Amino acid sequence: MSAAPWEARVITLVPQAWPGVLGHSLTGRALAEGLWRLDAIDLRDFGDGPHRKVDDTPAGGGPGLVLRPDVMAAAIRAARAGAPADAPLIHLSPRGAPFTQARAQALAAGPGVVLVCGRFEGLDQRVIDAFGAEEISLGDFVLTGGDIAAMALLDATVRLIPRVLGNQGSVEDESFSHGLLEHPQYTKPAIWEGRAIPEILLSGHHARIETWRRDMAERLTKERRPDLWRAYRAVRDMDPVEDQSSRRARPLRNEPQADEGASDGPDR
Repeated sequence: MSAAPWEARVITLVPQAWPGVLGHSLTGRALAEGLWRLDAIDLRDFGDGPHRKVDDTPAGGGPGLVLRPDVMAAAIRAARAGAPADAPLIHLSPRGAPFTQARAQALAAGPGVVLVCGRFEGLDQRVIDAFGAEEISLGDFVLTGGDIAAMALLDATVRLIPRVLGNQGSVEDESFSHGLLEHPQYTKPAIWEGRAIPEILLSGHHARIETWRRDMAERLTKERRPDLWRAYRAVRDMDPVEDQSSRRARPLRNEPQADEGASDGPDR
């Protein structure tokens, strides 16, 4: 008997927005093939009174509305009733811990997840505390609701479920998988608008190519994400601020270019 598919239960005020982009491409195909399941639970079904009210004004005053604890608690209990017992409860919130590739890998290795999509000014803190919800953020910005963030979390997670991607090796060699940003990628034609693929990638010398790719990944990470660079160096007992300029990394700009007679246009 095969294992149960990975399952996502999403509590939302806009169930009609689901599965959205998750219903297309690789995640959509995996959904159709039963590699994972999605259940969008309408929070309004648990609302109070004839108008199914789900929110109220903030205690202590202030602008906006806050999702009511009694309404959300009923929705969470209903979602958990049909979810795997050890599926984590996650509230998408701008004040949460940053979502990472490592967290996506951990979620993909589990049975599934229950997601709470916030709205308005947020969710009553008592619900978060009572259910021990994990708060996760996609970054230092605010969205109109948690649905887009939830879709991004699921896309990053579902693609790591075995058999969802045709080439699992691509998962092992992408950004963040080794604590670094991914190296630059190129494909045919060898020369495009006067810009050439770096010669090393056409050399057929696999060891040198791997060295070049690692050098580029390290250089990009150091330049663009010094936080990741420091963490990468620290876990290897290396000085996080040591200058790597002595490494023989090729420049990011494509060199050599095509011959001088080629029309290259303005540099952008």
